[in-house]
This record gives sequence, C-alpha cells and structure tokens, in this order.
Amino acid sequence: MKKVKKIKNNILLHPMMTFILLIGITIVLSGILDLFDASVTYSSVNVKTGAVENTLVTVESLFSLSGLKYIFSNAVYNFASFTPLSMLLIVLIGFGILDESGFLDSFFFLLTKKMPKYIVTYIFTLLCMLSTITGDLSFIVFIPLGALLFKYGKRNPCVGIIDAFASVGLGYAINLTISSVDSELINSTELAARTITNGYNIGSSSYLLIMIFALIFASIIVTYITEKITAPKLGKYEVNSDEIIEDKETLTRREKRGLLIASFGAIIYLFIFIWNIIPNAPFGGKFLDYSQDRYIDMLFGYESFFNSGFVFIVTFFFFLIGFLYALGARKINNHRDICNYLSHSLDEIGKVIVLIFFASMFISLFKYTNIGSLITAFFANIIKNTSFGGVPLILLLFVISMITTLFLPSFVNRWTILSGSTVPTLMTAGFSPEFSQLIFSAGSSITYILTPVMAYFVIYISYIEKYNDAAGVKESISYLIPYSIAIMFMWLILILLWFVANIPLGIGASTAL
Repeated sequence: MKKVKKIKNNILLHPMMTFILLIGITIVLSGILDLFDASVTYSSVNVKTGAVENTLVTVESLFSLSGLKYIFSNAVYNFASFTPLSMLLIVLIGFGILDESGFLDSFFFLLTKKMPKYIVTYIFTLLCMLSTITGDLSFIVFIPLGALLFKYGKRNPCVGIIDAFASVGLGYAINLTISSVDSELINSTELAARTITNGYNIGSSSYLLIMIFALIFASIIVTYITEKITAPKLGKYEVNSDEIIEDKETLTRREKRGLLIASFGAIIYLFIFIWNIIPNAPFGGKFLDYSQDRYIDMLFGYESFFNSGFVFIVTFFFFLIGFLYALGARKINNHRDICNYLSHSLDEIGKVIVLIFFASMFISLFKYTNIGSLITAFFANIIKNTSFGGVPLILLLFVISMITTLFLPSFVNRWTILSGSTVPTLMTAGFSPEFSQLIFSAGSSITYILTPVMAYFVIYISYIEKYNDAAGVKESISYLIPYSIAIMFMWLILILLWFVANIPLGIGASTAL
C-alpha cells in the first residue's frame, strides 16, 4: 500500500510545478497568438459620454525581448503587490493568537458539543455565502477558519477548506443586498442600458426575492455535497503528534472565564465598529465615504476608511478576543507568550509563500498578455451578432459567462467588456438589464472556483497542500466540480422558472423589460 502511494506521489504534479508549467504555456501561447496578429474589436460604452465605441483588444507577447524584460523586471513587484499575500499574512497574525491561546478550541467545543455535524457545516456554509458582501477578504478569513473548525471538530481540515472555498466562490452571485462587486456591475449595466432607454436605474433591492431562494437552496446543496460526497471521499485526517487535540467532556472554569471576558470585549468592539458604519450617526459614521451615493459604495469605496483598513480591523478583532481569552484563562505569563501566539500561524508559512510567488507570477503574466480579455471580447461579439431569443439566448449568455470566467475571473473587468453588447442585445429581445446581469453573475460563479487564474485560488491550493501534501492542483479542482455542477443546475432551474413564470426578481425588477 505504501509503495502504491509513493508511486502516486511521484507521478502527481506539485502545485508549484503546475504554476511554473502554466507560466511556460502562457509565454508560448502569447507568442503564437501574437505571431498570427490575434485581435478582437468589441462594443463598449464610454463612461463620460455614454456613447457606444469600438474597442480593440490585442495580445501582448511574452515571447519577445520586451516580454522577457517585463517578466524579469516585474517579478518582484508583482509578488510584493499581490493582494492575497499581504492580506493572508496580516489575517494569520490574528488567527495565531486565536488558535494558540486556546480560544478556538474552547469556542468550537462550546458551539458544537451538542450540535450535529451537518448543522455545524450548514451554519458555516451559510456564513461563508453571506460574507461575500465584504468581497475578497472572505476567502482569506473563512479558508483557514474552515480548516480549524473541522480540525477541532475531529474532522478532516481539508473538508472545511473545500466547503469554505466553494461556499464563498459560489456565493459571489448570491447577495440579499448588493455587494461592492454588484455595485460596480450595476454601474456598467446602467451605462449599457441607457444606450437603449435614457435614465435607466437599478435599485438596491432589485434581486431580493430570487436571492432569498438561491441562498436557501445553495446553502443546503453545498452542505449536502460536503457531508455526503467530500467528507467520505477525503476520509479521516491523520494528525501529527504536535496537532493532537485532547478529548474533553466540559470546559474548565478558566476556559469559561476566558470565553466570558472575550465575549464582552467582542461586543464592545463590534458596537464601536457598527456605530462607525452607520451614516451620520452622532460621533460615529467615521468609516464611510460620503462622496458616494449608494451605501455599499460608502462602505467599500476607494476613499472610505472602512475599505482601506478592513483587513486590519478584522485582524485586530481576532487579536483582541484571543488576547482577552488568554488573560481570562490565565494562559499568558509574560509578553513573550503574546509574541509567540501572534507568530504561531506564520511558523510554517514558507511553502505557502513560495507557492504564492509562482502563482502571482503566472496570474500577472496571463493578465499582461490580454488573452482573457481577447477571449471575452470574442464572445461579446457572438452575443451581439446572435439571432437567438428567449430561452436559447438565456442559455447562450449563461454558458458564455461560465467559459469566459476561466480566462478572466474578475466579474467587473469581464462585465465591462460584455455589458456593452450583452445588455442592449437582451433588451432588444425583451429582457430587462437586471435579468442580464443576474444571468451573467450566476454563470460566472459556477466556474469562478475552478480557474487557477483567480487570485485567491492559490490560497485554497496552499491550505489543501498544507494538510494534504499529496494533493495537486488537478485533484484539488476535482473536489470542487460536484459543487459547481449542482449549483449550475440550481441556477438554471431558478432562472428559467423566473423567466417562464415571469416572477419578480426583487423590488421593482422583473425578467422582462
């Protein structure tokens, strides 16, 4: 048995080598496309004038002197400016004291001691999906949290990682109110819609009804797959000697005191935080950008303190409750204990950093080539020139959204290219702009978790590799495929049902124009 496992490990491509191979493929592919002068012209809407313009997309070759200069001169910069790396390192500081102080052990024990496993998984899945309103930080917080939740629950941490990544990624299309990403998508949708109907506006509750159903069904589906497919497939986790968690029947008196003190601290901190995101609150509301019109843009606008400091706000929250728990449970003897707690989660981060280096290099090079934009522009023209209507047009946009996500994962960048052709075409066919955006977002979320071009995919791969060094990129993606297939059918059923029955999408919005 050991010999078979050894042979498998020798054949399996390490995640680092996978990204190195992808870098090589990107360089060669860009050279080939440039050799054939690959380019696409698509219709876009000028933000300032509102006029429809033709935009040309060409491939930037890396298989040239200027391309090689870009590779070598930007490798360090691209790595240092890779957002997931800085966010991960900062958040892990907070996780270090949460974990090492014993807070997570006690908290998860209290939370799950009388709760069935599937209920714990469902609540965690639901929270992951709801968290997408905060944007990309959800991946950084919930992936390590999922690993620790399942680890302290005496389950395979990889199952928690997979559930977290799938829930957050698929949840990007599911928001009870508009998220920061939705707000930017709406701006492009309104701009494109106004080429047909002057002054067209989309409300913040336009998708409320269908999102309620999507959230309920998606959270149940993801939980079912996690419990019935993923968990049995991965099996029991073999812990190392330094990871062994002691069995206990109840919390000690010190642990209870630690949780009580940490809870009071958390309540005070959250009160201050919430008070400062309430618009025009007396002595509050300081985290908002009042130059924006929508509340979500006030919260996540580029000039808002909340957006620029959100990672540290979350990290300090983790530090505070971990520190207060350690004080209450008398697990701090001196300042050196605090320093050791803070650095705990970074002790074995070396392999993750190296993996992120190659991933950041691949993603930056692929983005530089414009291959993703070229493919998206190509499909934008297919929609523009199609003679489809009704259900075939819905399915065409849905499939195109799935395909283009694999090459250009950014919802905003892709919709900027697609909306100029998609929204007017669907409006001409009798569909509302809101419905067009919904189809796009739903289709995009299906393959969002399956593409290595997505920046936070490397965080998922890193954590899977941390707890299962025999898992490669291909195997890690295979864990996610059941989730994507199931949610794809869910969205297709909901979208077609809403269209056929002409059910309102939300307040003041329907499928028809």
